[in-house]
Amino acid sequence: MGGGDSTKYEIGQGAYIKLVLHALKHRTSAVNGLLLGRFLNADKDPVVEIADSVPLSHSQIGLLPTLEIALIQIEEHFAKEGLSVVGYYHANERYDDLELGNVAKKIGDHVFRYFPHPILLLLDNKKLETLSKKSERSPVLQIYTRDASKGWRQSGSDASSQLTLKEPSANLVLSDYVSTEKWQHIVDFDDHLDDISKDWLNPDLFK
Repeated sequence: MGGGDSTKYEIGQGAYIKLVLHALKHRTSAVNGLLLGRFLNADKDPVVEIADSVPLSHSQIGLLPTLEIALIQIEEHFAKEGLSVVGYYHANERYDDLELGNVAKKIGDHVFRYFPHPILLLLDNKKLETLSKKSERSPVLQIYTRDASKGWRQSGSDASSQLTLKEPSANLVLSDYVSTEKWQHIVDFDDHLDDISKDWLNPDLFK
């Protein structure tokens, strides 16, 4: 069973801001990461609550061994909080590239093995440019869900209702973080592997 049209997704402010800042830190590279959350109301009106995100890579994105190492550590840590991997996010190398590439699909498929209702979020730079508009309340992301038989499909006109921001003011907070260059402090799993003193959990990011 895939994500399907009936499953809704809700992303928390911290998870949302973290993934966008990760992409902004590495503007000339593709970046990716995992989404952590929980599946609610399985029998009626199913909702996937995305509670956190973990920045993974800004260099060797397609390496499955590195992904496996990260998955093990991430799952062990977040299992204590009742969270599991529920999706994947990706930002393309080129600013104007809004296509979901094969690498993103393959890693998304890998997540699908763990969770039957995965979501794949692709950063939309055109939407990111509208952050300064106070009326903008939709995520600056393209939304893809996976059908077991048809693969990854982009959400259509109902995208804004399928993925919602848990905190309606999240884009205003994000805009403030962007203007103060908070993205400089993001640490991803690549950074951690290069220097283990750097914490991929980013505990001080929102202080």
